[in-house]
Amino acid sequence: MTTPVAPLLSSPPVDSRSRARTLLMGLQDSICSSLAAFDGEGQFQEESWVRPEGGGGRSRVMKAGRIFEQGGVNFSEVEGDRLPPSILSQRPEAEGQRWFATGTSMVLHPRNPYIPTVHLNYRYFEAGPVWWFGGGADLTPYYPFLEDAQHFHRTLKGACDSVDPAYYTVFKPWCDEYFFLKHRGETRGVGGIFYDYQDPGGVLYKGSDPAGPAAAASAAVGMVEHDWEKLFQLAEACGNAFLPSYLPIAERRQATPWGERERDFQLYRRGRYVEFNLVFDRGTIFGLQTNGRTESILMSLPPLVRWEYSYTPEAGSREALLTEVFTRPQNWLDDGALQNRCAPHQAVG
Repeated sequence: MTTPVAPLLSSPPVDSRSRARTLLMGLQDSICSSLAAFDGEGQFQEESWVRPEGGGGRSRVMKAGRIFEQGGVNFSEVEGDRLPPSILSQRPEAEGQRWFATGTSMVLHPRNPYIPTVHLNYRYFEAGPVWWFGGGADLTPYYPFLEDAQHFHRTLKGACDSVDPAYYTVFKPWCDEYFFLKHRGETRGVGGIFYDYQDPGGVLYKGSDPAGPAAAASAAVGMVEHDWEKLFQLAEACGNAFLPSYLPIAERRQATPWGERERDFQLYRRGRYVEFNLVFDRGTIFGLQTNGRTESILMSLPPLVRWEYSYTPEAGSREALLTEVFTRPQNWLDDGALQNRCAPHQAVG
């Protein structure tokens, strides 16, 4: 039996770390300033921190804003001698190498139940000769609007397509696969894009389900040529697409009236967010395994949440539509049947 050989990677630029740092810190700055201006009342409070094993970061958190009940936008740059199991299980050829990782991550929990929760994460990793980019963004609505899901996906697709049209084809179903609560049989929301371990290896999908839709999409597009510069361009395009993908949705929904029923359902659905982040999220696992700053790692959790035993939404309600359609993988941009499914619930525009 022949032992598999890891692909020989081209070396990143000599200034790879500084360029990745500049991009990701810049994203944190631009996103925070735009969100604070939109909220109008809340301000991000910054805490810088140092990791004893190497590196550190800056965490910015907004609490009790006009729009955002709580939200955080983090930047980190960490390094060390021993890779955590969560990385070695995916890239065993990196074992024994000193490693470096930098990234920006964000989760926003709005106050109004008609404004979706949103998540973003873009990162860059080096360990000796091994390097890769990863990232993505996904949207978690509590009340369904087809227009919002389509706008979010259309904007991210445009960013991906500006670099290579093959990317969205694979990264969209990969997002549906990754942000999936196996014990609930639900996606976390309407998805977006997700990718990881992207290097010049050529195969786009590097997830854990070789028989799933993302793997099939990757096989259909075949080998994709990309180098460090192209993957850096992808992170830049997708990172800069966040504000135009999300702020128009928040602006549209901010004045929608809501009451106790909507608030209770929002808090109930937030429970799913907590379950995913504590059980499945690789970023949370990586942060805890590498002795990251716990407050920064867990800033993704909502300030208020509830669980209700054996809850079932009322048949024919908007809550039922969210559960039946908006927590299932959908072809948001091309499936005309979604219009007919959402229209009776005033969930189109």
